[in-house]
Amino acid sequence: MTQKINPFQKVSASPTLPHKPEPRRKFDVADLYNGPVSDVGAEETEQAPLDEKLRKAYFWIVNKAIISPYYDIEYHDSPPQTFTFGDQKSKLILPSDQSYASFALMPLLNLVLRRKCLFIGGPGRGKTASAILMGVIAGHSIKDIKRAIQHGQPQMTISDLLGNPLPSTLVGAKSMDEVKISWRRWLSMRVKIIDEYNRIPTRTQSALLTVMSDNYAEILDQIYECPESAWYLTANDDAGGGTYQVIEALRDRIDIVVKALHFNTRFLKDLLTRIEEEVKPEEVVPKEITFTEAEIDRAHKEILDVKFPSELRRRIEFFASHFEFCDRGAEQIEYKTKDTVKLAALDLHTITATDTGKDKLKDLGIQTRNGLSVRAMMTSLVFAKALSWFRGHNQVTFEDVRQIIPFVLHDKLSQDADAPFFETAETAVYRSDKIAWIRRLFDLSCAEYDRLDRDRDDPVARLEEEFERGLEGVTEAEVRQRLVKIERTLADWSKGRKIYGHIFDDILKLKYLHQRYTNYLKWLKWTNS
Repeated sequence: MTQKINPFQKVSASPTLPHKPEPRRKFDVADLYNGPVSDVGAEETEQAPLDEKLRKAYFWIVNKAIISPYYDIEYHDSPPQTFTFGDQKSKLILPSDQSYASFALMPLLNLVLRRKCLFIGGPGRGKTASAILMGVIAGHSIKDIKRAIQHGQPQMTISDLLGNPLPSTLVGAKSMDEVKISWRRWLSMRVKIIDEYNRIPTRTQSALLTVMSDNYAEILDQIYECPESAWYLTANDDAGGGTYQVIEALRDRIDIVVKALHFNTRFLKDLLTRIEEEVKPEEVVPKEITFTEAEIDRAHKEILDVKFPSELRRRIEFFASHFEFCDRGAEQIEYKTKDTVKLAALDLHTITATDTGKDKLKDLGIQTRNGLSVRAMMTSLVFAKALSWFRGHNQVTFEDVRQIIPFVLHDKLSQDADAPFFETAETAVYRSDKIAWIRRLFDLSCAEYDRLDRDRDDPVARLEEEFERGLEGVTEAEVRQRLVKIERTLADWSKGRKIYGHIFDDILKLKYLHQRYTNYLKWLKWTNS
């Protein structure tokens, strides 16, 4: 007799994304040192590719677990149909290629990347439920995950968060080294959940920061080393407020922000079915979509192997260059940044108001109060790789970058809502819709990149390629020729040209190259003397 399948545990049939498989990384001799060859071969033949397994997990979540019918990560393989509604001309785009709900996809990518994801949205929108699902998919039991959730509340102490010294060892200890700590179990888990993290007291936030950033906990000089983990934090707003203001360093450690959108009332029938069947999604996760630690580690390595085309990386460089520059921030060119103004505790508006002559609608940097950190740029790159890998590709595409950047930079780019860009009726909506605003910034940056024809006309790229070929064997005459080329380029730019962020970074790159050649020239003279 055929056993009846629980409809809540039905998993999509393969392939979930019909396409011609792209070749993965070829076998390397170094793989021999990672374990027995026979084990690796058996694992590869018995299991579906990990990107396919993650897609199955995604489709199970959106179809059976989390009711989120919002395909806000849109892909197209042909011109899509578009409809316009209402006085505000609201656009509905029907994607022509497989598209995704960010509320389900981003946490899954965060899981295999072992990064830090923040859910934001009102109470009861599935933030904690989604985080719990990630723990179960990572192989933890539902009981362990629920017991390990750290619930933020105003009385939370460092001991509540991390653990307590054992009283018996405190009494007899002659030094701190003899004190034994009863560490909290959640520190050892591969999925860590902090519910309402903005209700945690500031002092306890500092202890949490150490665990998040450095993977260890410390009490009374005793250290507990934590494993690499996927983190999920929740908050009811994205302003960093709550019972306690979230410290800036802690917010900076968050890699990606996901919004929990409202419940679509046309899906009330699904809620009624769950009530009648007494079903909780986290309790019926199918085994075929749960991952072992080894699988998550292997998925992470596969993601890092995804190629990033140089021409696409160049567009990201151009985009990121717009935001840090502040011409009036300092005299020496290296210090002409918004960070210099911030460190001086001055008002950015007061400083930039005196910066006349530039087109304040064209200058994208005016829309933000800060630039991008190294961490934000690295996170953008790795999540773009993860999205491409999830879609079955071995190379990042332009649309992957365009779709992922708003979620990574949501809390990283601080918007200046008083900038001239937001003063028109068309653009005022971007004050509240930060996802669309960041995507619009990226589109505007790419349009300027194309206008400048940077793919074909990039003097800095040519000089950089010449330098990266190495200095070994380069003669004194050749060095002098290269120095002249750099100086001529800078001289051309200095003829009445306004400085924007991307020009600022190019100027500093040329100064760097000039100094490297200058140092090498001195060395050549010394060796030939």
